[in-house]
Amino acid sequence: MGMTIAEKILAAKSGQNKVSPGDVVTVRLDTIILFDNNFMPSNWRDIQHVCDPERLVVVFDHRVPAPNQLAAAGHRTGREFVKRFGIRRFHDVGREQGISHQLVADYGYALPGSTLVCSDSHTCSGGVFNCLARGVGGPDIIYAAVKGETWFRCGETIRYELSGKLSPAVTAKDAFLQIAGVYGDHATQNVEYGGAGVASLSINARKTISTMSAELSAEFATFECDATLRDWLTDRNSMAFSAVNPDSDASYKALRFVDLSQLEPLVALPDSVVNNSQPVKNLKGTRIDQAYIGSCANGTQDDIELAAAVLKGHRVAPGVRLIVVPASQMVYRDVLKSGAIATLMEAGAMIAPPTCGACGGGHMGVLANDETCITSSTRNFKGRMGDPSSRVFMASPATVAASAIVGSIADPRDFLQ
Repeated sequence: MGMTIAEKILAAKSGQNKVSPGDVVTVRLDTIILFDNNFMPSNWRDIQHVCDPERLVVVFDHRVPAPNQLAAAGHRTGREFVKRFGIRRFHDVGREQGISHQLVADYGYALPGSTLVCSDSHTCSGGVFNCLARGVGGPDIIYAAVKGETWFRCGETIRYELSGKLSPAVTAKDAFLQIAGVYGDHATQNVEYGGAGVASLSINARKTISTMSAELSAEFATFECDATLRDWLTDRNSMAFSAVNPDSDASYKALRFVDLSQLEPLVALPDSVVNNSQPVKNLKGTRIDQAYIGSCANGTQDDIELAAAVLKGHRVAPGVRLIVVPASQMVYRDVLKSGAIATLMEAGAMIAPPTCGACGGGHMGVLANDETCITSSTRNFKGRMGDPSSRVFMASPATVAASAIVGSIADPRDFLQ
């Protein structure tokens, strides 16, 4: 019996001929990312040695720019760490800053067949690049930085075969909400995405799906490699790589099919992503106080330009705050050049610096008691974006932008055909 993408990479990186579900393996790590939360005084453990500075990346993203003294102290500790070990790939506040998972995409830090860890739960985002990427605990990331390895238990794999093509007002976020709404939790399992429909999705769209797979509680989320991915990576990284595709006789726990052409805009109701999606038409008219576009899942150039297309010629409704957060400085520069930022600002949006921001309730748009937000960010758990009495609906950037215009949850197809 053959192996899935995840099983093949686990085998290669652990020096084994075959890995099967249930196996526990120790693997060599190619990329280890530390971010500002790791350097906070309550989390940091002084490191006397690192495995290889060239395998480390340090990113400030969750609390940028520093909103308080604790965050500022963590940034200072991180800068001292970078200087001490001569870490070249350092993304401080400024020109090359951004959310870590977006920077992986911007700079080609994850290559097919490689392994990557970070202690942020959405690290599976990197699996869009045909690699194994996973979030690990804080102590685990310290161990990884020192030893250059970690262990994983191989789970069973569920494969999603994508077909068809999304219509203009339907996005990869809607495709994910369809999967999460129908199939629910994937705890201890890997997800593998392939099929003819992948070719119709941009890398940014695919990355939305791999990033959001963390909300399925998936271990790893992997995409097959194709010409679009090869072109993206060779533009950003000169290192050679080899694609990893599943064996023709790979064994899957389940094989499921998603026709992208049949999807419609969906919204996840407050407090949960899994088994909690409804068509936007069922929620039209639900009043909102805030609309938020950004995060590692939906702060890309594609997302921001889509929101601008919806908002062009319109204004944000009175009493509604529209906050737009590019996922990186590179994305910010690109949408400045395209004119999307000017369109959004003319409509009444506030543009925030690249940061995780309100997605994790840190800053840049935290909610007050009893407020309602519709967001394209990664989570809608109770209290995630602020006061526990607030309500957070999750949708695509197109649906969020349409809702900002109307002042209540709205269908983007009314603005974008």
